[in-house]
Amino acid sequence: MARNSPSVSRSLRPATMAIERADPAHLVETPTERLDRVAQSRAAAAFRHLSPITLGLAWADWAWHLAAAPGRQLELATLGARLALDTARGRHADDEGVGLQDEDPRFRADEWARWPFSQWRAGFRNAEAFWREATCVPGVSEHHGQLVGFFARQYLDMLSPANHPLTNPVVLQHTLRSGGANLAQGLRNWVADQTGVPTAEDLANQRRYVVGGNLATTPGQVVYRNHLVELIRYAPQTDRVHPEPVFMLPSWIMKFYILDLSPHNSLVRHLVEQGHTVYMVSWRNPDESDRELTMDDYLELGVLEAMRAAQHDAGGAPLHAMGYCLGGTLMAIAAAALSAKGGVDGYHDLPAPRTLTLLAAQVDFAEPGELGLFIDEGQINLLDHVTKGQGYLSGQQMAGSFQFLHSRDLVWTRRMREYLMGEREQGNDLMAWNADTTRLPARMHHEYLVALYLKNALAHNHYLVAGRPVALADLRLPIFLVGTERDHVSPWRSVYKLHLLTATEITFVLASGGHNAGIVSEPGHPRRHYRIDTRPERGDWVSADEWPQQARRVEGSWWPAWQGWLAAHSSAPVKARPIPAGHVLGDAPGEYVMQRYAEP
Repeated sequence: MARNSPSVSRSLRPATMAIERADPAHLVETPTERLDRVAQSRAAAAFRHLSPITLGLAWADWAWHLAAAPGRQLELATLGARLALDTARGRHADDEGVGLQDEDPRFRADEWARWPFSQWRAGFRNAEAFWREATCVPGVSEHHGQLVGFFARQYLDMLSPANHPLTNPVVLQHTLRSGGANLAQGLRNWVADQTGVPTAEDLANQRRYVVGGNLATTPGQVVYRNHLVELIRYAPQTDRVHPEPVFMLPSWIMKFYILDLSPHNSLVRHLVEQGHTVYMVSWRNPDESDRELTMDDYLELGVLEAMRAAQHDAGGAPLHAMGYCLGGTLMAIAAAALSAKGGVDGYHDLPAPRTLTLLAAQVDFAEPGELGLFIDEGQINLLDHVTKGQGYLSGQQMAGSFQFLHSRDLVWTRRMREYLMGEREQGNDLMAWNADTTRLPARMHHEYLVALYLKNALAHNHYLVAGRPVALADLRLPIFLVGTERDHVSPWRSVYKLHLLTATEITFVLASGGHNAGIVSEPGHPRRHYRIDTRPERGDWVSADEWPQQARRVEGSWWPAWQGWLAAHSSAPVKARPIPAGHVLGDAPGEYVMQRYAEP
């Protein structure tokens, strides 16, 4: 098998998934279609790549149903009057479940307890309580109701008294003490962000974390490369290792080194120091010439070819397969296809993995959380126009959607701290990784949104690999499944739904933290805990609401639990083998992770 294959193979045709409408990323464009694309692409930039048509339909649905419900209007008017009275009294309504139940971190400072700031805070929180109730109108479609509620929160967050210097007591006190130096520094920070010309402090922060310097430093070599991925094999750190390697597949929307950050919080380093051989997939950062790459290509070149290369390099040993986020979704597809009778055409020499680990990875997208608010026919149509012109979706464009999900923390709290307090974010290794964005090819981006999110084809057994539908029920290997408590990208209850789609043994872990911080949860990290329980093969169904009550709570990192599970499903350790010189194409972290583009 060639270890360096630049061409894109097509052996998995027909298409990976059945898509009812044609993919606009590869159709010949007529003059009128080009006119539509240009017009809508320009409109997209003004709306931060959100469909104004989708938003308009949502507001119209809500407004018309509210207009036709005088009883509901009376209820809301009564609630509004009561909340206004509470605001006048300087308190927020927390009786009868109307007020906020959780302390808002924006208002935790003691200064907010003083008048008039306490009254402004009460008014803001009562406005939040009102709009949580007001967006619930009978007859409005669930999707439209969620959109109205979401953007009502965005608008309120923009108006929060914490965002303005004259209504934020912490900012006022800091300004008086510093003689206005904080506002002067904040202005410099704002100018730097608007012009793209970094300050001296910004330049120093950018040099704090360097891939291959103090990030992604676990020793290893690239042992395989094709057009889409590099495969890294990490050097053994122990005299003896388990024969079965761990094959890691990160999401293609991220650089792989979130799993190999700084030495103290590298999941890769943790495993190799515990006697495991680790192979890591590093995705290439695509450009406009890759616009025609498909989900077939990502499955074949990114997973199947890489798994074959890893198994060949490991002397034929079976693999422990692991996938993170959308990499986990793709890994589940590959594992199910390989587990099915007859396997995958063209890959009969590649057996199913010995085990499967999925980290914050969904296979049922019926309830994808708030990210699903940005995925419907109108939104996909708009993104198709954008990506067809560019050939890809840029990392910055993708980041805009994630900023909406965390606007309070990623936008308003950050702006208050940097522009009003004059305190530039110092960042950490995880934030440096998050800023190192990647692109998504136009056609693949369309296919995965339609097949996985819009049609939920994988959960419905309609997703095709080599012309055959994939059934997750074919998974008959032990599964280690991890969800995180505060995950807005892959909500843990959605991750948990794998229990309904396969009868195999599943060990489920619910870790503290969010989508990234809950996974990068090394031993010794303060204030970490997790819950864990195993459902045996063909065991009884336990709902997601009931599961936390029966699961065992453990303080600390979940990494040792996973490592112990891997060891229990591995053979006895054998003498470690060095990486053969003839297999080496270059040192880790490789070339593909270094690919970056200047985004407009």
